[in-house]
Amino acid sequence: MPRGLYGRAALILILPVLTLQLLVSVAFIQRHFDGVTRAMTSAVAIDVRYLRDLANASGSHDQARAVLDQTGASLEIEAAFTQDAPPLEDEQLFTDLTGNVVFASIRASIPEVVAVSLLNRRRVELWVESDFGMMRLDFARARVSASNPHQLLVIMMVMSVLMTTIAYFFLRNQLRPIKRMASAAAAYGKGRIKPFTPSGALEVRAAGMAFLDMRNRLEKQTQSRTMMLSGISHDLRTPLTRLRLGLSMLDGEGVDDLLRDVDDMQRQLDAFLDFARDEAGDSPEWCKPRALIDAVVADAVRSGQAVTLVDAVGGNDPTSLRPMAVRRALENLIGNALRYGTKAELRLYVTDRMVRFTVEDDGPSIPAESREAAMSPFVRLDPARNQDKGSGVGLGLAIVADIARTHGGLLRLSDSETLGGLKAELVLAR
Repeated sequence: MPRGLYGRAALILILPVLTLQLLVSVAFIQRHFDGVTRAMTSAVAIDVRYLRDLANASGSHDQARAVLDQTGASLEIEAAFTQDAPPLEDEQLFTDLTGNVVFASIRASIPEVVAVSLLNRRRVELWVESDFGMMRLDFARARVSASNPHQLLVIMMVMSVLMTTIAYFFLRNQLRPIKRMASAAAAYGKGRIKPFTPSGALEVRAAGMAFLDMRNRLEKQTQSRTMMLSGISHDLRTPLTRLRLGLSMLDGEGVDDLLRDVDDMQRQLDAFLDFARDEAGDSPEWCKPRALIDAVVADAVRSGQAVTLVDAVGGNDPTSLRPMAVRRALENLIGNALRYGTKAELRLYVTDRMVRFTVEDDGPSIPAESREAAMSPFVRLDPARNQDKGSGVGLGLAIVADIARTHGGLLRLSDSETLGGLKAELVLAR
């Protein structure tokens, strides 16, 4: 089966037409013209038998020849005695579809027939035994076969091709709105708003309007969430700042522990906001993936982190990405790698269809059965790769997976073959 909608539509159009053509040509047209051929051949066979009987009833060879000349002219049959040897078998062209019916009908009606030749499309030649020797008879082919017997089939095929072509172009115009809606949906899945106006049939318009309504509702929910989180950020950060300022002015045992608790609360709040924050302020733009990963690695090296860009294939062509979001995802992966290992290696692979960032570390990996859960928020992994180790709250990989989904991609976790730790692949659609 074709994988595309156009190919399947063409198959739906062509297959019934071909089946109908085959059924009509085999079950009706061929059988109908075979019957017509038998009837016409039987009528000519009567004339041939009559002519042969008159010749046999003649008193001499000369009288028989005179009968063939006179009566044959009346019957529109050229008849004469011949000394030439007849063909060893019946002859016909390969494309003659009714020749076998003619042979069978003539031999059934005239047992004395020695051979029949249909090599000439317009004439029929017979060799018939008689009392005075071999007779050769010649008459028009139109007397035993219908002229252009498959003309109807040819007309049907030509008209079927013409009407199928027209139907295909009509159907293609009906499928265009579906392709435009699919393109708009795919773009929205990658975080881009593509202009789309419903068109086409009523059902397609209804589906397009439903898609627009869904997209608008999601945009409104995103805006509401952004406003809510902005308010939460403002309302919570101010009390935490006052609390930290007040604690810093106090002296006594336990103050440092309280300050660390405040710092932990601040980091947790930042992690929650990063996870729930919309990327509305980070619109898709054309940027080079190679320049993006170079900047991330350079910042990490300046911070004293053991981060290395090992390999970069492609990435110099501009690609539509959310640069701030991708940068945050890479920084989260690097931070996660260095939290459990001593160094991290980055790689970049760019193809026509995707951009893949790879971060590997030399720390303990995550068991295969726990990798799906590791990308879920607030999940604790024990014992080696606990997401809540240190000051984390278990949202690093969840944030990266969410950013990958907004780009129409995914986050894959596996074992590092080079360093022996965890290998995280951030795959983004182009």
